[in-house]
Amino acid sequence: MNDTELAADIARETGALLLAIRAEGRDTGKALGDRGDREANALILSRLADARPADFILSEESLDDRRRCAASRVWIVDPLDGTREYAGGLDEWAVHIGLAIDGRPAFGAVAVPALDRVWCTDHARAALDPAPPRPRVVVSRSRCPDIALAVGKALNAELVPMGSAGAKAMAVIDGRADIYLHEGGQYEWDNCAPAAVALAAGLHASRIDGSALVYNCADPLLPDLLICRPELAERVLAAVASLRG
Repeated sequence: MNDTELAADIARETGALLLAIRAEGRDTGKALGDRGDREANALILSRLADARPADFILSEESLDDRRRCAASRVWIVDPLDGTREYAGGLDEWAVHIGLAIDGRPAFGAVAVPALDRVWCTDHARAALDPAPPRPRVVVSRSRCPDIALAVGKALNAELVPMGSAGAKAMAVIDGRADIYLHEGGQYEWDNCAPAAVALAAGLHASRIDGSALVYNCADPLLPDLLICRPELAERVLAAVASLRG
């Protein structure tokens, strides 16, 4: 099983586990989110340890082993991206299984279990039909980052409210949106797998200043991200630069 197949298999299995936990109805609210985070993380760590024992893992739900910084291969995972949406009974949450090789988002998979979909780097193909007259920008349901709203206004874009980072990124891949722009508060596990899949699908993925996304850093904070249709990247980056002065 190659790295992409492994990532997709683990993402799918973790998503099924999370759906089963929620369907039990035993836990609600924060307790449900905490249990989902914990059990999903345990499953992922176990599967990766069995399949790739020499690789390091950086997970949102585990202590960081800084020895990973000297490693070439590091799995960067978010066992439950969108814990609030999951605990609240919503559908827009995801499982991220990414593999960074020499700091680059090389392989990975993103599962959105409520859609019964897993996107992975071996099979990702962006839906690049002719762009609509007004680009569609995905924004958070709970809070809209100023940069996304401001860029959306500058581009006369339609705003599409959506949940987790993975759900937003996959919406750009399958053509439900055209731009996912985020500034502030993300870490490597929030965007490694989505970025790997987006790049494999032929989309643009970068920091919002246009620089490359770099992973397996000593500080895993990676606060901003742009995933969009390639023909929109120059316009979005120019709008960001203008807004930042």
